[in-house]
Amino acid sequence: MHAMDQLERQLIDIVRADPDLIRILAGLRHLALPDSWLVSGAIYQTVWNCLTGRPRRTGIKDYDLIYFDAADLSWEAEDRQIRRAEAHFADTGLPVELRNQARVHLWFEARFGTPHGPALTSSLQSLDRYASRVHAVAIAPGPIAPGFDAAGGDAVIVRAPFGLDDLFAMRIRPNRAIDNRATHAAKAARMRAIWPELTVEPW
Repeated sequence: MHAMDQLERQLIDIVRADPDLIRILAGLRHLALPDSWLVSGAIYQTVWNCLTGRPRRTGIKDYDLIYFDAADLSWEAEDRQIRRAEAHFADTGLPVELRNQARVHLWFEARFGTPHGPALTSSLQSLDRYASRVHAVAIAPGPIAPGFDAAGGDAVIVRAPFGLDDLFAMRIRPNRAIDNRATHAAKAARMRAIWPELTVEPW
């Protein structure tokens, strides 16, 4: 296996051993939103906790879920799905944040003060614009295979446009696709306070 295969397998093993992530993946399967993924913080923070021997959930504020639905770009349509997700995960105690990636260009600049660029055409395209390369990792439940349960623990799909080297090297490098300098710096500072083993490359 080449290096990417080995790191992907290692990531999948970590995910499948974490009951919170499995619950999230099972929830994604249940919600059945188009092009839906768990992304970013809860994934890389779980890996860093495993690598450094820290307790599960250390540093995890919430679980970022994304989907893509360009059929209705109204806030009301997105809010309905947000409420569905919150209701589904209410009894798990896991805080989730759901966002329709088809709408990000409508609010990104007002919130972050920097242009987002053209509207996205898929959920995974959003990873190309995350502030730091290590943020750009997504997982989703794979097809249910014979011999596995339907709760989401059967298979895990991984997408990481910049690879997984930074994730397992505990390295935060900027992604300069758009001007996300402030977000890169702020998130890196928060991460270093929790995982001082991290290496941070400035913008």
